[in-house]
Amino acid sequence: MPNISVQPVTTSKQQKEFFTLAEKIYSRNSYWIPPLLDSAKGLLGFKQSAFGLHNTVQPFIAYKDGEPVGRIAAIVNNGHLKRYNDGVGFFGFFECINDVDVSKALFDTARNYLQSKGLSKMRGPCNPSLNYELGLLIDGFNSSPMFMMTYNLPYYEKLVKSYKFEKVQDLYAFWGDVSMLQDVRAKYLGISDAIQERLNVKIRPMDQTHFLEDVHTFLRLYNSSLTNTWGFVPLSDEEVAEEAEGLKHLLVPELALAAEIDGRVVGVSLCLPDYNPRIKKIHGRLFPFGWFHLLRNKSAIKAIRIISTNVEPEYQLSGLGLVLLNGLVPLALKWGIHEAEFSWVLESNHLSRGSLEKGGALRTKTYRIYEI
Repeated sequence: MPNISVQPVTTSKQQKEFFTLAEKIYSRNSYWIPPLLDSAKGLLGFKQSAFGLHNTVQPFIAYKDGEPVGRIAAIVNNGHLKRYNDGVGFFGFFECINDVDVSKALFDTARNYLQSKGLSKMRGPCNPSLNYELGLLIDGFNSSPMFMMTYNLPYYEKLVKSYKFEKVQDLYAFWGDVSMLQDVRAKYLGISDAIQERLNVKIRPMDQTHFLEDVHTFLRLYNSSLTNTWGFVPLSDEEVAEEAEGLKHLLVPELALAAEIDGRVVGVSLCLPDYNPRIKKIHGRLFPFGWFHLLRNKSAIKAIRIISTNVEPEYQLSGLGLVLLNGLVPLALKWGIHEAEFSWVLESNHLSRGSLEKGGALRTKTYRIYEI
């Protein structure tokens, strides 16, 4: 009978095994995109990160007859516990061969760790929270994910279900082609213009002369706008600073919009070029020359991910989101965008889901969050 053991990741050798395991599992899959290694190391606690200042991430690796065959991280999100006081811990960064015994050993280990911290429930996958990558892909396996979205093999759902996890929420990715825009604009342009005039809204792109300041403004509004969103925990001040530093390199000012009323930013729409094909070419490694290959000639990237359209709570039923999205259309056309993905969208977010479906966007991927 095979010998399965699960060990906490404590050595540099185990850290390397943690990452190379995923490369082995997906070696024959053309859709998987490796993580940005430097970022993943921070989120896993292998190096200092803003998330790790207030929370605990404990990675584990599973061995079968001495060979690495699975991995998981148990996550204590103190921000979540302070906000919800619901006894929920998290698991994430899960990868496993197609072996129920191995996955059970991993889930047992993560669950026992969380129980030792006084937590009665385990939810995931979150890598490591809702503000980063999350969800188990259960539909839409025949294409690569967009930037900062997850991918896994179809059998992962079987492994999770075999442990008696139950679904708590689905997240969707919606896709649109540039050819759809003409009909959508014709349908909604008049409504958008009327809303903009009624609210006296000024729509502007990010201010390139005060770029970092604008990024901070966008992230602060992200925090304030999602207060009533399922499972949301605001980014800490340290996370805002860290994310702003990263986004100032990744964002394209021409594809990020702010909505102002009386000089105050009350809505933002954030898009990122789909860097994933480039990340695949550099194997997720930014050093020594990966940064150059990732960020050079951004205008050559013709697919974007619309990460979020965030509006202050007082304006969320005013149609301001439609105004922001309408404002993105001419910018996207000028950039030469061919396609866009709107992700992720919670199944419980009926307003966003309905707007996208009415606009003709196609639901192409479903990600699931589980709990036990």
